[in-house]
Amino acid sequence: MKQQTFTDMEYCNRKRKTKREEFLEAMDQIIPWSDWAEIIRPYYPSGNRGRRPRGIEIMLRMYLMQNWFNLSDEGIEDAIYDSYAMRSFLHIDFMEQQVPDATTLLKFRHLLEDNKLGEKIFADVNARLEAAGLIMHGGTVVDATLIAAPTSTKNHGGKRDPEMHQTKKGNEWYFGMKVHAGVDAGSGYVHTITGTSANVHDIVETSKLIREDDEVVYGDSGYQGADKRPEFREDEHLAQIELRVNVRPKSIKVSKDYAGINWDRKIENRKSSTRARVEHPFLIVKKQFGYCKAVYRGIAKNMNRFNILFASANLVMCVRAGRTKDFCSDMC
Repeated sequence: MKQQTFTDMEYCNRKRKTKREEFLEAMDQIIPWSDWAEIIRPYYPSGNRGRRPRGIEIMLRMYLMQNWFNLSDEGIEDAIYDSYAMRSFLHIDFMEQQVPDATTLLKFRHLLEDNKLGEKIFADVNARLEAAGLIMHGGTVVDATLIAAPTSTKNHGGKRDPEMHQTKKGNEWYFGMKVHAGVDAGSGYVHTITGTSANVHDIVETSKLIREDDEVVYGDSGYQGADKRPEFREDEHLAQIELRVNVRPKSIKVSKDYAGINWDRKIENRKSSTRARVEHPFLIVKKQFGYCKAVYRGIAKNMNRFNILFASANLVMCVRAGRTKDFCSDMC
């Protein structure tokens, strides 16, 4: 057991834990650190040449905190020096070593992006949820969310990101990208995500969000007509999928003042109650993790981060459901 310092003993006398500390302790407990380090190890510098690299787990912990608190490379370095909770999560002792600098973190992030390791970590989380019996099958909820991108041209190239485009939603125009998600209708865990520019219609990505054993797919009114697309008609499995898509409100002719049971509205309400599960992981990513605006140029770089964020969102939902022991049982 690590010997406590005077700072540790003093900090233990605090009246309560902060929400940040509780969150970091929960994530520290549920994440399979050794297995994730092994996912990264084949691509990580061996240290036979040049400067000896920092430990994989330390870099991974720092990178995850950067995503969870939506900080820059320099920002997370400063935050770790300022926050005892972050320093404890990083498992670093200033008597022995210092926090990895911003440049080291930058190179580590590029390594994850170049080798698409975010996708592998997302797949690992889903595989563990599957092994623990926490994911149900048979139904998927599909939805997409807009992620804004900087519109300024005050940069080296004098142009906006060429992979981002604008689209109109309601009476407002948005510039950026879309993240499309397929969520398990029974449990609410995200099992598939894809990324496109903002001008790509939601129904274009629908077929990529459906699992092989799905029988029912829920979606909002934006997914009307998805079953008429070639990828649905030409695929034997997709052609048999039952699409339970909300109709547009104006198509319901019965007045809200109708005294009897409005079955049309009741059916739509039941669809919406199931479809609402997809909003929860979006809420965690955009509100709790604060990633409402793309900070990188290019869809691929942002999707690496979204794979990490949605994997983390699944872990957060697992913790809140009190299923940490079930999730970690496969790691014991």
